Amino acid sequence: MTNKIEKLPTFSVSELSSALKKTVESSFSFVRVRGEISGFKQASSGHMYLALKDESAVIDAICWRGMAGKLSVKPEDGLEVICTGRLTTYPNRSKYQIIIESMEFAGEGALLKMLEDRRKKLAAEGLFDISRKKKIPFLPDVIGVVTSPTGAVFKDILHRLFDRFPRRVILYPVLVQGEKAAEQIAEAVKHFNNFPINDIPKPDVLIVARGGGSLEDLWAFNEEIVVRAVADSKIPVISAVGHETDTTLVDYASDLRAPTPTGAAEKAVPVRIELLAHVSSRDSRLINGIRRLFDENQIRLTGMSRGIPNLERLIGNSSQRLDDWTERLENTFPNYVERKETDIKQLAELLESYSFKKILNRGFSLVKDTKGNPVTTASKAVTGDKWQVEFKDGAVNVLVNDGKHAPKKQAKRNKKTDERQGSLF
Repeated sequence: MTNKIEKLPTFSVSELSSALKKTVESSFSFVRVRGEISGFKQASSGHMYLALKDESAVIDAICWRGMAGKLSVKPEDGLEVICTGRLTTYPNRSKYQIIIESMEFAGEGALLKMLEDRRKKLAAEGLFDISRKKKIPFLPDVIGVVTSPTGAVFKDILHRLFDRFPRRVILYPVLVQGEKAAEQIAEAVKHFNNFPINDIPKPDVLIVARGGGSLEDLWAFNEEIVVRAVADSKIPVISAVGHETDTTLVDYASDLRAPTPTGAAEKAVPVRIELLAHVSSRDSRLINGIRRLFDENQIRLTGMSRGIPNLERLIGNSSQRLDDWTERLENTFPNYVERKETDIKQLAELLESYSFKKILNRGFSLVKDTKGNPVTTASKAVTGDKWQVEFKDGAVNVLVNDGKHAPKKQAKRNKKTDERQGSLF
């Protein structure tokens, strides 16, 4: 036994590690390993580090930065996948590991579990709430479409829009499958929300669409980046991904789900012919309604008019009374005027009889002072005042002398003056 041990070659640690590395890499140069991802992390360098495990074993795995961007599956803990790559060792830690070159889902069950977990997470954030849903415009002027420029989807949408109600359509071409698809779809939805740009108007509604396919084919429309972009869109979004039985997370986040891309076009616009017929029908109903209302009001007016007196008769009676009153006035007025004229004459004669002129005619005279007031008493006489004496045939001015205070010479002068002036004193 001792001799056998002595004959064994002696390796240094490095030599043994190198020998093991060559053996492992030559024996397992290309392998496919199925397992559940655990401990996933991505270093700042871009390299991915994770472990694949099953019920009884664990193997470390690495995906270098150059391959990480090409993976069709975004790694995350709990996801069951199949990794393809080569087996190697890491001498510094005396461990073996797989260098991942590609990754795929390990069956539909794993995808469905991941999809359900993601749906619950986003639903808990409120991204699928009914309160977030926006109303689809009845007749949009501009429709934005996010889909692949190749294939039948875009053509089907255009064809159905043309048949129903032609509208302006703006296409944002994207990949709808593969590792870059989710990023492009999310960017397209965000870009449309930044319109108008130059002469391109902002769409009134968006259609996010692709044709049918497997769960893996439609997976881009289950990615968080796309779901969040659709939920945050200020423009109403109609989702039309896959066939009627296919459901993606974008369907929950959109404002309206259509079973197919063609169905999305049908939900985006009404049928022009049906709309014209509807308008025509409403127009006829409006005209008939107005006519019926007019007829009803005419009947009501006719009924009400029966209770109104005959205006011609009323005016005729009034005209006759007016003629009668006019005739009576013509007969009455001259008599009334004649009577009044007689009354006035009598009053004038009476007034004349009381006039002081009549008294003057009988030999009396009227004496007025300097102010023109009648002098009725001798006590008002003041020597030197100038009075006026009115007779029936005229008036004369006199100088008052009461005969008591004037000197003789003055009396003689006064006498001469009075004689000249016609004084009675």
